[in-house]
Amino acid sequence: MVKMTLYIEGLDCEDEAKLIRSAMEGLKGISSLEINIMARTLKADYDDALTSEQNIIKAIAGTGLKARKKEEVRKASVWWKEPRILTLSACGFSILIAFLSEHVFGISHRNASFLYGIATIIGGYYPAKMGLAALKTLRPNIRTLMVAGAIGAIGLGLWEEAALLVLIYSLGDVLEAYASDRVRGAVRALMELAPKEALVRKNGEELVIKVEEVKVGDTIIIKPGEKLPLDGRVVKGTSSLDQASITGESIPVSKGPGDEVFAGTINQRGTIDVLVTRPFEDTTLGKIIHYVEEAETRKSSYQRFGETFGRYYTPSMFALALMVIIMPTVFFGGFSEWFYRGLVVLVVSCSCGIALSIPVSVVAAVANAARHGVLIKGGTHLEAASHLKAIAFDKTGSLTLGRPLVTDVITFGELTDESVLRIASSIESRSEHVLADAIMKKAKEKGVSASELDWFEAIPGMGAKAIINAETYCIGSLNLCARLEVLTPDAEEKIRNLERQGKTVIVLIGDKCLMGIIAVRDELRPEAKETLKKLKDFGIKTVIMLTGDNEQVASAISKEAGVDKYMAELLPEEKVNAINALKKEYGIVGMVGDGVNDAPAMVASDVGIAMGAAGTDVAIETGDVVLMSDELSKIPYVLGLSRRAVNNIKQNIFLSLAVIAFLVPMALIGWIGLVPGILINEVGGILVIINGLRLLR
Repeated sequence: MVKMTLYIEGLDCEDEAKLIRSAMEGLKGISSLEINIMARTLKADYDDALTSEQNIIKAIAGTGLKARKKEEVRKASVWWKEPRILTLSACGFSILIAFLSEHVFGISHRNASFLYGIATIIGGYYPAKMGLAALKTLRPNIRTLMVAGAIGAIGLGLWEEAALLVLIYSLGDVLEAYASDRVRGAVRALMELAPKEALVRKNGEELVIKVEEVKVGDTIIIKPGEKLPLDGRVVKGTSSLDQASITGESIPVSKGPGDEVFAGTINQRGTIDVLVTRPFEDTTLGKIIHYVEEAETRKSSYQRFGETFGRYYTPSMFALALMVIIMPTVFFGGFSEWFYRGLVVLVVSCSCGIALSIPVSVVAAVANAARHGVLIKGGTHLEAASHLKAIAFDKTGSLTLGRPLVTDVITFGELTDESVLRIASSIESRSEHVLADAIMKKAKEKGVSASELDWFEAIPGMGAKAIINAETYCIGSLNLCARLEVLTPDAEEKIRNLERQGKTVIVLIGDKCLMGIIAVRDELRPEAKETLKKLKDFGIKTVIMLTGDNEQVASAISKEAGVDKYMAELLPEEKVNAINALKKEYGIVGMVGDGVNDAPAMVASDVGIAMGAAGTDVAIETGDVVLMSDELSKIPYVLGLSRRAVNNIKQNIFLSLAVIAFLVPMALIGWIGLVPGILINEVGGILVIINGLRLLR
């Protein structure tokens, strides 16, 4: 099997996608086919023993569309040089000449009809190609309707109406393509964030090469003011980087040796050397672009409605038009009159509006979110976010910063804070636990250096034991105190006070006596309270905190944050059970986590929201909505955007159906003509697309 991606020029409407699918049905060996209207791409898996890439390209050419390899796509030409624009202009100019010749200069109607005929042929060339191709597959679309309408008008001797019909339709087609291209422009803007070339140091030389040729492990040089072409790790130099394109954060972030950096970010000051860690398609920016491009394929219920509606609607309108022509003629006669009325029904009944306006709204909203550091993986998740009734938060790394800090150092006897921190940091230097990092960081802040260890042993589930300068020390949890029986009533009271404040207690024990207590706490995010308040304002009925931490810490954090309720000491599978219980009670439920240990609960929820995903592959893969920065405040933004998008889609569907509901009955009773009908139809289609484009703002 061979995987292939093709770029389809002029692919703007679901009708065209249907044409391509019909053409592919005639080929053997194609196992999967995916058409993306917004990205104008076709992805296929095929058996090269049964067909070839050239056969596929030839089949697409039979629909009137042109396909080529995506990597061979050339830059778009100047808009007024586009073939469709030129034919549209020539059609309009010919109609103007014909009108002036007949009504100003007085030439005969017969001669003017000749000019109208030329205008019809010129303007109808491109639509007719695809309309006739659709007719061959017995799947008529709007272009087939236009061709039938124009031929019918000519058959009745209405040359002027035929020319105007072609002109108005072609103009609407061009404007719809332009509107769709505005959405594609948002995706292209993301693609242009990363430069196409990189300055690479190889064998002592500095070479400028294409990004595609840079390999993992190469070192690239980024000068002040330049964008990073690839993800990597700083190996030399320090600078500040503007990461707004990835995380949405406006404040530059300091970077030095060992720090991760991302493609598309801007180096502001010093020169840095970066070791490349990923090829471009696997970079954080590359994944964002991929999911934005694929957003239209992950369909919401509204998108599925639009496709289902179109599948039955167009053939029904053909049948209705035939009935209008045949049945009254049989009973009442007057073929010409009923034929014209049937043509009007045929022409006014179909538009790309309802098929195109829904994906335009979805991709516009997703592109908007990407610019603000939020990745929404498609219409289905966008829609689900608008209906959330309850949200569950993991504690560590979601509601809290995920970086525990030492808040208290309590000593006993004649010991000082520094001496307790020196011994504690010396023992914890052998540990990889996050609480050990907090103690070592505090010791560094106090200017306390660690001592050499003579011997070290971990005590599973409790802590560690070590010998320093021939003295034996233990550090760990309260269980260690209970085991060694060193707690005094005074120490117990101080520990209870610390735990009531939501702090985790670590004890340092010397020669069978308690030497000190170190309290550590994971601080609440500064924006947590305000975010939860906004969620309530958005109509979220309950906010719950799910954590594996102990009861006291969970209680303190939940009170401080303002959550409605909490569940403590949960294993990952117990978090899944909690999510399922919430879904039974409230319906649509979201889960906010870091995308690692919370992955099962996020998958079980209707909308998994991953925190701080910049540089975290698991979070990007797990979350349905991904916050590229550690900003809880982006969650209300997502809810607001999703609701605006859903309302926008509803407006578009209503307007599209209202236009049809007005035009078809008017055409049936003969109160509207061919030209006014197609004009109103096209204006309605353009309006709904423009409405969808508002979501880009």
